[in-house]
Amino acid sequence: MIKKDQIIKLAEQFLAGSENYLIDVKVSSTSKIMVLIENDNHVSISDCIALSRQIEHSLDREQEDFELEVSSPGIDQPFRSIRQFIKYMSQDVEVKLRDGMKHKGKLTAANETQISIIAAKEKKSKNNKNQPSDVNPEMTFQMKDILETRLVIKLS
Repeated sequence: MIKKDQIIKLAEQFLAGSENYLIDVKVSSTSKIMVLIENDNHVSISDCIALSRQIEHSLDREQEDFELEVSSPGIDQPFRSIRQFIKYMSQDVEVKLRDGMKHKGKLTAANETQISIIAAKEKKSKNNKNQPSDVNPEMTFQMKDILETRLVIKLS
């Protein structure tokens, strides 16, 4: 059976020195290999093809048949790397905490242990006229408390 560690090693060796970096590797029990790569700008199709060829040429189909897919995570996918948080700095994100709470706001800071957002402006409701609409509290969340963070996609 193809091992996840083997694929990680092959991918990291190939990506070393490039602008691309490894986000995730999954290997199913049916030998379906999924490799996700990211880039601080954007991942091109040729980047995915080159890594796919490298991995494919490093494995022996005579020994074990496999299915291989190399891609970048879609913009609707949760962040999996601190570099993704940094890439999307100043963008609107939704943070879902392990306790079920969700918060939306502009990502203002991120490091290995925590992130900060400035909460999205609350709209005044007719029932709550005293609440100021221009208050944007900054909130900080510990990475260990975050279930997932996603980019807020705005359709104009």
